[in-house]
Formats: sequence, structure tokens, C-alpha cells
Amino acid sequence: MPSQSVPALYAGDDHAARRTVEFFTAHVRNPNTRKAYAKAAAEFASWCKTVGIEDLRLVQPVHVATWVEGLELAAPSVKLRLAAIRMLFDWLVVGQVIPMNPASSVRGPRHSVKKGKTPVLGADEARELLDAIDTTSLVGLRDRALIGLMVYTFARVGAVIKMRVEDVYVQNRRTWVRLHEKGGKRHEMPCHHNLDEYLHAYMTAAGLDAAKGYLFRSAVGRTGQLTEKPMSQSDVYRMIGRRAIKAGIATKIGCHTFRATGITEYLRNGGKLEVAQQMANHESARTTGLYDRRDDQVSLDEVERIMI
Repeated sequence: MPSQSVPALYAGDDHAARRTVEFFTAHVRNPNTRKAYAKAAAEFASWCKTVGIEDLRLVQPVHVATWVEGLELAAPSVKLRLAAIRMLFDWLVVGQVIPMNPASSVRGPRHSVKKGKTPVLGADEARELLDAIDTTSLVGLRDRALIGLMVYTFARVGAVIKMRVEDVYVQNRRTWVRLHEKGGKRHEMPCHHNLDEYLHAYMTAAGLDAAKGYLFRSAVGRTGQLTEKPMSQSDVYRMIGRRAIKAGIATKIGCHTFRATGITEYLRNGGKLEVAQQMANHESARTTGLYDRRDDQVSLDEVERIMI
């Protein structure tokens, strides 16, 4: 967030403006979190302006609570916005911009989640999707390898698109992949035999030999030729949509679908939750449990017992 774009609420003086910019540049390192928090901070500043609050030091807990109550959003979105404001004000308190954090005592809406909302595919659907990809083209080989990587390693798309050629390597006669996850964490996983095949077929066809070059590269229009630039997250999302339509998959899937699909199938076939947690590089087994959709099949089987 450049200093010239800091909302007036946080730019009462040079020190406040500089401290606000530092929060979004030096303190919040994840680009997605930074974008979400900046949006929340701007929304709160806009609300304050509408109610006549132009000085940050005039903001009281009742103002933050009133703003939160007026947000017509789902509970997780409200909690995210409140967390953003709370963290920003903490940073400003430490920087001696304001004497106290007016958001610290404000409670957000209750929200309990036992099952995630990420759409998942059955093993047969995932197989159909992979088999439907035309691997006579370089782009097809790339797409199959990319989707296979997310399925078999439970990788986040953000980690996949940052991979370099050197992040696919051989150790003890087995192909491994190195993922650079959130928070600068490095996560290494051995390859499933299908993924091993997909990766090497793609890398051989593409002639990827520059170790520092990106692994999954964008294509030049419809030419099928790859550039030196990496695919973006939106590139991957659009590609998945096209591949799903071509495979006849009606489920509205996204990048995270394959992480949830891989975890669910691993657990369904006797895998252990704590091992799935390590494979997915989750801090908590509870987070991994949100991706466990085995009960969906149980529910479906039970519904079919209604013989009407």
C-alpha cells in the first residue's frame, strides 16, 4: 500500500501514514492476506468517514462494534475483517500512533465449521478428468502434471505455481518434489508413481533443463508454445474450468478441489489423519479434518434408502 493511497483515517500525520504502510509491507508478508486486510482497512475508513470520524484517535470500541454489526456478510468474512482491523490497530499502538486498540474488546460472530465447503471429486471423476486431457500437446502434458501434482501431494496452487525445475529431483531412486508453502516453509514430498510419470513426460517434452526456470509456464495464446513466465493462479483456475467442461464434470470445481480430493481419497483408503496432516503441511489436524469428505458418500448412500 503506497503512502499516497493510505485512507485519510490512517494518514492524520506522516508518522501514522508511514506506520500504516509498514503494516501492509513489512508486517503482512503474504500477498493474499495483504490484499484482504487492505480491503478491510479501506472499508472501515470509508465507514468512519460516513459517520463523521476523521481522526483515528477518536475511534472507540462502540464504533468498531457498530461497523461489524452492519456488515451484511457471512460470518467468516466478518471475522476476517475484524481480525484485519484488530491487527492493524495493534501495530499502530506499538508504533505509538494511538494509545489503545479500539477493536481488541470487540467480539465477532460465532462461527463453527466441522466440514469444509471446497467441492471435491470422487476418485472416478478425478481419473476421468486426468484421462480426458489431450497429452499429444505440450500444454496438455503441462496441465496433467499440474493437476496431478495437486491431487497426489495435496499441494496448494500458490505453492505449485512458484515451483522451479530444480524442485523436482531424485532422491534414493525416487522422484521428489519441493514445495514452497505459506510463511516461507519448505515442504518435500515423494511422488506417487502416476505423478512421477506425468512430471517426467511434461519436463522431457518441454525440454526443461534450466534449474532456476519455472516449472509450470504460461502459454502464448493458442500456439501451444510455452513462455519463460510462470502460470498465475487465475491461469490455473481458468485451465481447470476448461478441463472440467471437456471431461463432462458438472461439479463447479476450483484449484483447492484437488487438495480436498487427494486428502479425502487418502483417508478413504485407510490413510491416517495425522499422516495426512503432515502431507498437507497443516499446523493442525483439525484443519486437515475439514478436507475429509468421506461422510458425503455415507450421507448419499443413506438418502437412497428413502424408497418413494
